[in-house]
This record gives sequence, structure tokens and C-alpha cells, in this order.
Amino acid sequence: MDELVQVFPQVNLCDRVVAENGALLYHPTTGEEKLLGEPPSQEFVKALRDRGVEPLSVGRVIVATWQPHEKAVLEVIRDLALERQVILNKDAVMVLPAGVNKAVGLAVALKELGVSAQNTVAVGDAENDYDLLKLCGCAIAVANALPMLKEAADIVTKGDRGAGVVELIDKLIASDLAELGK
Repeated sequence: MDELVQVFPQVNLCDRVVAENGALLYHPTTGEEKLLGEPPSQEFVKALRDRGVEPLSVGRVIVATWQPHEKAVLEVIRDLALERQVILNKDAVMVLPAGVNKAVGLAVALKELGVSAQNTVAVGDAENDYDLLKLCGCAIAVANALPMLKEAADIVTKGDRGAGVVELIDKLIASDLAELGK
């Protein structure tokens, strides 16, 4: 969350922020953070560092690293008998409590806001976005998304990454995505 607020100081434009791949819900107007899973234990983090897993980022709930450390992460989870899951985001390796993902975080945010998932639009590009796109009423994949995500999407943008998001925003402003007939 700290990094997000640094790169996006206008975060208070949002009603809620689903962060840490769905494990943290942030209320911009109050600064309140709601953890949607147990924080990682010091033992887990130490075991990863002892195995040379670097870089290693430890959030409020999420632990993240990069390929090729997936095997070491899975071994530590097994050795410590933890109920943690590994979620991939292209080359990123993220560890979360079992059952926690972006869709779970969004569902909690939507419930708080009184908004139906059918009235939401989600955009993604990788494995960790799949459940999120399936939850929402309108699923968007950017042009550089993995093939499996493009297959699950209602729309695939022409632009990659941020350019695809800008394309989506322009369509939302122009037509509210009326061309989908949803």
C-alpha cells in the first residue's frame, strides 16, 4: 500500500483499493486497512531468506518474489506445513493465504459498497487476474495478456499494458461499453 500511495497520490479518488493481490482492502478516505488473510509468519519469511530467495517483498499479507524461486517457495510452504498458495503473475511469484485472490478482495469491497459484481469492469493481463475477470460483469484483457486470459475476456484491447487501460477508459467514457449489450 505504501508504494501504491507514493506512485498514485490521488488514491483518494477511489472508494476502495484492493491491494496485495486481494489480501488487503484499503479505505482511502479513512486510511483504514482490512487484512483479508493472516500475515506471513516470521518463520516463513526467514526460511525463504535462508534459502536465498531474493528479491523478497513482504507486505501486510502477501509475500512476493520472482522466478525461478517458485520451487524454493513451495518447498518452504511444504516443510512448514503452511496453508499458503502460490499465485503466478507472469514471472512474479506471490504467496497468499489459501483461498485469497483478487476476486475475494473485490467481493469484500463490493459488499461494503453495495455494488453487484455484474456492474463491475475488470481489466487484467496474467494468471492472477483470471478469477477477478470471471467475477465481474465485464472482463477486459489488454493486448499483451496471456492467451488464457484473452479467452476469458469479453473484450481484448488493441493496446498493451497502460495503453490498453487508457483505451478501456476512453470506451467507458464514450459509450459505457454499450456495444457489449450487457
